[in-house]
Amino acid sequence: MRVKAIDHIVLTVASIEKAVAFYRNVLGMEHETFGPDNRSALKFGDQKINLHEVGNEFEPRAVRPWPGSADVCFLVDDLASVEAHLASCNVEIVAGPGPRTGARGEIRSYYVRDPDGNLIELSEYA
Repeated sequence: MRVKAIDHIVLTVASIEKAVAFYRNVLGMEHETFGPDNRSALKFGDQKINLHEVGNEFEPRAVRPWPGSADVCFLVDDLASVEAHLASCNVEIVAGPGPRTGARGEIRSYYVRDPDGNLIELSEYA
């Protein structure tokens, strides 16, 4: 067996509502609910992020789920427009743009934080 791709990740958040607003309004992800428990997910491309609200996590779960413990890199379609878009959404840039190394080589990235303090990297391959 060999791993071939990431299908989804799970973020533990303090507030599903605030997380959905950030990822939908700032990053353009689509919010969906699924399953008999109306779980929340954020879809983009053919991937998704499932959301667990702290204290109401679904089983099985991480041993120590906690908001603000993730560091995630997303590829964007137009890095040149990121700075202006973030400013229009009142999202502070933590760092960037600058060179980094992605899974397939050199990328340029901006870093921001989501409402839980997760580090979100917005990148484009050189």
